Amino acid sequence: MGHISSYMAGNVFKVLVKTGDIVESGDDVVILESMKMEIPITVESKSVIKDVKVREGEFVNEGDIIIELE
Repeated sequence: MGHISSYMAGNVFKVLVKTGDIVESGDDVVILESMKMEIPITVESKSVIKDVKVREGEFVNEGDIIIELE
């Protein structure tokens, strides 16, 4: 179905979902930390989490795929 990409560089502070979870529009899936701020990454529509591509503590760049959706 699609994926969720990081829209900024930062550290993965918290992963809030796992493979198989059903998420609703607006649900937070990952929280990034950048410049001592916590930035939630949300899903735009009801989906099933196909794969989580990141782990807590990992650094991501802008545009990196962090979640794959079904």
